[in-house]
Amino acid sequence: MAGLPSLAPKGRLAIIAGKGFLPLYVAKAAQAAGEAPLIVALANESDQGFDGFEAVSVGVGDLSAIERLFRDKGITRVILSGGVARRPDWRDIHPTFRTILKVPSVVRTLLSGGDDSVLQMVIKLIEAMGCEVLGAHDIVPGLLARIGPLGAHAPSEDDRRDIDRASEAAKRLGELDIGQGAVSVGGRVVALEGVEGTDRMLERVTALRAEGRISARRKGVLVKLCKPQQDMRADLPTIGPSTIENAIKAGLAGIAVEAGRALVLEEAKMIAAADAAGIFVCGIDPGLPQGGL
Repeated sequence: MAGLPSLAPKGRLAIIAGKGFLPLYVAKAAQAAGEAPLIVALANESDQGFDGFEAVSVGVGDLSAIERLFRDKGITRVILSGGVARRPDWRDIHPTFRTILKVPSVVRTLLSGGDDSVLQMVIKLIEAMGCEVLGAHDIVPGLLARIGPLGAHAPSEDDRRDIDRASEAAKRLGELDIGQGAVSVGGRVVALEGVEGTDRMLERVTALRAEGRISARRKGVLVKLCKPQQDMRADLPTIGPSTIENAIKAGLAGIAVEAGRALVLEEAKMIAAADAAGIFVCGIDPGLPQGGL
């Protein structure tokens, strides 16, 4: 992480940490850039150790505790990082004085809104606390996928057709605010990402292969795209070593993600695993013919 530019002193940075490795990665990058980030680890969600950082555990819906923490610690900038598997029950929401009138709309969004609607609500609530919400890529710009093959392998013509088909499905899925990923095998969409996430979706593909529901002769491709209406500050499509591991188990030929709008974690480790397995990882631009490949 050497060579990262120093960030302008604009008040302290907080990282609201959900599941996965991303919050720790972002925290280390911020620290390397001269920040002293406060880790707000979401109770029953955050699953990493944050040794060497000031970290506090807070309930997902405890807005009052979060605002008090931000005020006491001088927080003016916030990054939402990592996954949240469970939405808080309405009884777990502890509003601030400024947000108490918004509780009915918050509960409605939690009950019936898609993930993007929930994230937009969370961003607005944090901004109402007087904080600026940043994206992980604002701190670690090198996380964003580049266009073209990232490793030693590139998609074949058959793979490109699967990329086009899965891209179309992922775009429509995103328009409905349901998920970001789709798998196409032999030009047939066989799996769409729901609330279970990418790794669990790939486990379903593996099971379908074992049951003979998906052709053993055709490999297929995973595509992950931003939702068309997605705010770039939260929940960008993300791949990492575990994605490669599950793509291998699912018998896929490779993975394509949206260049400039998807995060690639532990890239060197991920690409080494992909290269060793003979599968491709590439960044695509869905607006260009064949994704710009």
